[in-house]
Amino acid sequence: MFRKCLVNGAVAASLSLPALALGQTGFNPELSLILQGAWIDRAGGERHITGFLPADSHGHGHGGDGPTRGLTLDQTELVMSANIDRYFRGYLNLALIDEEVEVEEAWFQTLGLGHGFNIKGGRFLSGIGYQNELHPHAWDFYDTSLMYQALFGTHLIQDGLQAKWVAPLETFLEFGVEAARGQNFPGTDTDKRGIGTWAAFAHVGDDVGTSHSWRAGLSHVRAKPEDRDGEWEDLWGEEADLAFTGSSRAWVADFVWKWAPEGNPTRQNLTLQTEYFRRTERGEMECEDGACMGEEGDYRARQSGWYAQGVYQFMPRWRVGYRYDRLQSDSVNFGELETWVTGSDYEPSKHTVMVDYSPSEFSRLRLQLARDKSMEDAADNQVVLQYIFSLGAHGAHRF
Repeated sequence: MFRKCLVNGAVAASLSLPALALGQTGFNPELSLILQGAWIDRAGGERHITGFLPADSHGHGHGGDGPTRGLTLDQTELVMSANIDRYFRGYLNLALIDEEVEVEEAWFQTLGLGHGFNIKGGRFLSGIGYQNELHPHAWDFYDTSLMYQALFGTHLIQDGLQAKWVAPLETFLEFGVEAARGQNFPGTDTDKRGIGTWAAFAHVGDDVGTSHSWRAGLSHVRAKPEDRDGEWEDLWGEEADLAFTGSSRAWVADFVWKWAPEGNPTRQNLTLQTEYFRRTERGEMECEDGACMGEEGDYRARQSGWYAQGVYQFMPRWRVGYRYDRLQSDSVNFGELETWVTGSDYEPSKHTVMVDYSPSEFSRLRLQLARDKSMEDAADNQVVLQYIFSLGAHGAHRF
């Protein structure tokens, strides 16, 4: 079952040539349009994760921001992909919302290098972890986990190059490395030569009998931000604007287990998924606005967190799911700035349950309830009714 999921998914491009005419010269791309919207009821006002410097929200994925009540149109995704020639394939994903259009992905990928090697270049979702490569329409819940919100805002997007190797073994074994400009959180956009963010990952997986399969991974991200903006509440309850310069390193471990009777997931299937991160940051923190304006100090942070979720399709078209998130600030020290700002020992958490109905593979309706305690002294009960509709070509998702 694992090998079936692998070959039918995105990784297949690194194993064999797509089943398109290699001599194709006309422009005949695969096109799809993803429509998403929701009715939302959650607390108003700006929310943040207590004890964590806010990460930029890349793209228009559903995170802790956005509309708080009523009907809303979420991002519309316009996707285009095609073979360029016998050597390269191209992919474009545009995120559209209101008057904004953002290039979420735009990359080329080599075809047929052989021996399991593959190179990707341009803008792409990093291959680290498990959840990071999934677009919002492929999420099992309306929003992403607190872990990804704290680490990357929504997900890590790279402008650079990725090299990947899939070993020619019965057991799935994959290694990858990425070198990128690093303009996205946890890095910053700087006008200089060199690499701003490095990432590396390894994944291994296999089948257990005919009904079970699994995949595990370990990833590392290293960035060097310069004057990275962030807000923090000072000792008097006012917002202080901070700027961080230094190094940021994170480790991510992921594990996924899937079950489907006799390898057939159409009637019943179960997916258990968990990821854990540990991040350390060291450098200089400067206060640019607020009571501490002009002051600076040595900044040291060691933080961690995880989520675990299960999604069960108990009959055709119907699924239920539960996710639990928990973060630990562990150790945050502002050095000389401790006179004005200090860390927090609060542990943000969140309980989320959902049920969704998919009339076909091109449509999904979802009800989600959540108890969000990511912000200290501001617990929030949330309700979301969501729709996802896919028009046009609909490529299979990876394992």
